[in-house]
Amino acid sequence: MTDSGALEAIVGWFDSSARTLPWRSDPDPWGVLVSEVMLQQTSVVRVLPVYAEWMQRWPTPADLAADSPGDAIRAWGRLGYPRRALRLHAAATRCRDSFGGFVPADVADLRSLPGVGDYTAAAVAAFAFGQRQAVLDTNVRRVHARWLDGTEFPSSSTATARERQRALDLLPIDPTQAANTSVAVMEMGALICTARTPTCDTCPVSAQCAWRVSGYPAWTGPPRRGQSYVGTDRQCRGRLLAALREADGPLPKTALDAVWTEPEQRERALDSLLADGLVVSANLARYRLPD
Repeated sequence: MTDSGALEAIVGWFDSSARTLPWRSDPDPWGVLVSEVMLQQTSVVRVLPVYAEWMQRWPTPADLAADSPGDAIRAWGRLGYPRRALRLHAAATRCRDSFGGFVPADVADLRSLPGVGDYTAAAVAAFAFGQRQAVLDTNVRRVHARWLDGTEFPSSSTATARERQRALDLLPIDPTQAANTSVAVMEMGALICTARTPTCDTCPVSAQCAWRVSGYPAWTGPPRRGQSYVGTDRQCRGRLLAALREADGPLPKTALDAVWTEPEQRERALDSLLADGLVVSANLARYRLPD
């Protein structure tokens, strides 16, 4: 089977087995952008309820831009990495002020939005606007590494120019078909060709997979360690931010001190929240979310 034939097999599998997700059923550009930002390092199951509430409250960029960054942080809830909420608010404001209230279709314009990198710009251009773009997330890179390179994982932590060009070369010429192919490969990486427990017996291209054919050679690159959370600065930041989200107004420093008992770590976490703009200092040692 040729590479194009293998991709057709993946698309055929996707057409019959893909998850029904709101940003696919209704690929509104703003909804696609919101989903892509929320899905960064966060599972679909955690994103779905927050996404639904977010889109009901702010169905357009202008709706979000009209509210405060603090409102965005509160609505973000416990998705983690809350700077994404600030960046989405800033991106919504840029859409309102520079692009007539709409998410732009041009990749360079998308890339100019706060918090939007190469992957997110390509994903929005492909999935919302049907463009032919090389969409390379972790799932796609893993599928390509196993299927084409015969390695368990990609050789580098970030996509290389070679990977981008190969991903683009693999796509059908027709933009709509290319976009559908991109999301199909991504879905296969999420559901079948997973990082820890791939289900090769259900893979539509298992017979062509170089990694399987070569006997599943073990990964020899840098150790792949999961990110710890308990006891980290991230957890401390989350506790402090949760207290401020749930408060009716500014909190005194003593209330934040009660949230985390280790003083040096607590001060370090609070300083980082202030530096990131997620928290602002009010008068008399009181703290709140940004207006």
